[in-house]
Amino acid sequence: MQNINEAKQRVEQLTFDLNNHNYNYYVLDNPTISDFEFDKLLEELITIETKFPELITSTSPSQRVGGQITKTFATVKHKYPMLSLSNSYNEEDLLEFDRRVKDGLQLNATDLFNNATIEYVCELKFDGLSIGLTYENGKLLQAVTRGDGVQGDDVTNNAKTIKSIPLQLKGNYPNLFEIRGEIFMPKNVFEQINIEREDIGETLLANPRNAASGTMKMQDSKVVAKRKLDCFLYNLLGEQIPFNSHYENLQAAKQWGFKINNDTKVCNGINEVINFIHYWDHARHQLPFEIDGIVIKLNQHQQQTQLGFTAKSPRWAIAYKFKAEQVSTILEEITYQVGRTGAITPVANLKPVALAGTIVKRASLHNADIIEKLDVRIGDTVFVEKGGEIIPKIVSVDFSKRNVNSLKTQYITNCPECGFMLQRKENEALHYCLNEENCAPQVCGKIEHFVSRKAMNIDSLGGETIVQLFKAKLINTISDLYQLQKEQLLPLERMAEKSAQNLIDGINASKQIPFERVLFAIGIRHVGETTAKKIAKKVKSIHALKLLNKEQLLEIDEVGETIADSILNYFNNPTQQLVLSKLIEAGLQFELSNEQLQNTSDKLQGKSIVISGVFIKHSRDEYKTMIEQHGGKNVGSISAKTSLILAGENMGPEKLKKAQNLKIVIINEDEFLKMIN
Repeated sequence: MQNINEAKQRVEQLTFDLNNHNYNYYVLDNPTISDFEFDKLLEELITIETKFPELITSTSPSQRVGGQITKTFATVKHKYPMLSLSNSYNEEDLLEFDRRVKDGLQLNATDLFNNATIEYVCELKFDGLSIGLTYENGKLLQAVTRGDGVQGDDVTNNAKTIKSIPLQLKGNYPNLFEIRGEIFMPKNVFEQINIEREDIGETLLANPRNAASGTMKMQDSKVVAKRKLDCFLYNLLGEQIPFNSHYENLQAAKQWGFKINNDTKVCNGINEVINFIHYWDHARHQLPFEIDGIVIKLNQHQQQTQLGFTAKSPRWAIAYKFKAEQVSTILEEITYQVGRTGAITPVANLKPVALAGTIVKRASLHNADIIEKLDVRIGDTVFVEKGGEIIPKIVSVDFSKRNVNSLKTQYITNCPECGFMLQRKENEALHYCLNEENCAPQVCGKIEHFVSRKAMNIDSLGGETIVQLFKAKLINTISDLYQLQKEQLLPLERMAEKSAQNLIDGINASKQIPFERVLFAIGIRHVGETTAKKIAKKVKSIHALKLLNKEQLLEIDEVGETIADSILNYFNNPTQQLVLSKLIEAGLQFELSNEQLQNTSDKLQGKSIVISGVFIKHSRDEYKTMIEQHGGKNVGSISAKTSLILAGENMGPEKLKKAQNLKIVIINEDEFLKMIN
């Protein structure tokens, strides 16, 4: 074939045919040609593209073969946050979820009397790696992992090797949208890989989930292609989504070329949901892939919008987790770990045992009360399961096998690291080592927290390097990081010129991290990521926060007695004040930037606002953010203390009646937006 026009026509035909065969095989599970015939067509396509490289496109089936090397995976911010789901483990949790849904949808007494049912969609909860795929004009534009839910890693090159992920869509699809799903490793592929690894003396892969996750972060996409990963898609996002129901959109996505699980089902009411769960609790073992539960979602998008989100998860969905597998083994030793806050965690060291696809050697015993309650002793035969099928824990003791000479476990009285006397405050479950300035795990733990991704994001500074710097007496507090010089680092083991410079550059770059993350990073006890954001938006600077008394702190959203006391203790600690002054001197961001302040005001200062109904111009969560930005407080229920109600369409009749009785001002979207200008 010498003519480029002829070559172009043949490439287009081969691309169409191969994509269609891929769809038939991997999505419909209905191949129409043999593997040999498919390979011959692909071989022909690659031969033509090799001769005419200008004809290679990003959607060509030849691009699935792999071969691209990705040395670093770019971090990408999600357009729509990838929130986690709330978990449930029994039918009572599901019934409570159904009740909350009905309350949130403001079903009236007549509806409830007539046993009104909600339309739910039940999906198998695949045990793999969450992925977000963005398509533009029918072509795969980008594939991003979940990451921390706010941002993830760009793994597009590796995603292209997965045959069930279409590179080019067909049919009537939106111009731009995102579809989310789960990348997983089929059981037979996992088993075959382990057989091959065992033959050549390599360490076996732990389980299909970890194998899928690790594979997607491999640098060589050719190796990824050989792992034969698969992908189910289950959620459509965008501004041009065709249908108003979740299930209809999944069926549309299937027509465009996506692999949608055929066992997804629409259930009318929570009882049908429970029946679905009962079936799959037994049938799951026959599936060719791993699942660890069922995901339940409201089907109608309008109802999803009405319920909205919490800070971490949607209110319109929940994950039911199947009961964890349980095994018995011997407790050989109890050791104690020291956390960055000084909290002591007892750890059970076990005789290794296989559990839910992994070898378990350790399990948390949580605290002294749990040890006392279980009456667990060294030498006992104990029953172990994975909480949520992730973290191993001891659930009981087989007393019939206990040695008559066994001794009751005595909880330690001194820190296992520094020997300091442990203390346990009243009404607290944990023991603490209060030697925070000299206890190595606490010092290093605080620094690890400070440099972590959600805090200062100094990714060139890992746990081992922190311990190395601490032992070399180069750092003892977080402020010491900003005094480090490259010349001090070079004599350290495994610290070359380039790695030393990268570390210094990473520390300097962290000076641009915004105030709310710095506030989270400095490690005020009980001040988590979300609370730090709330405080930062309210006080605007660390100097203003330092001047607040307890009553003023309690006025900040999400700040209760415990957090308020913790903040006051932090600012009353001379050591912490010295560290803080050094961080300020180093140039960290301890106040909101001008850009952040532009969209804030005190126009809603002191106002408690309830949001109710369905909105058009902005989502409920966006309105909640606006209320906070302008000094207001979001409240969930109407009372005499409510200042006003921001009402959309379909405001619940009971809420409306209560608001009218209390003579509370009700405003619509336009009036609210005008109020904050």
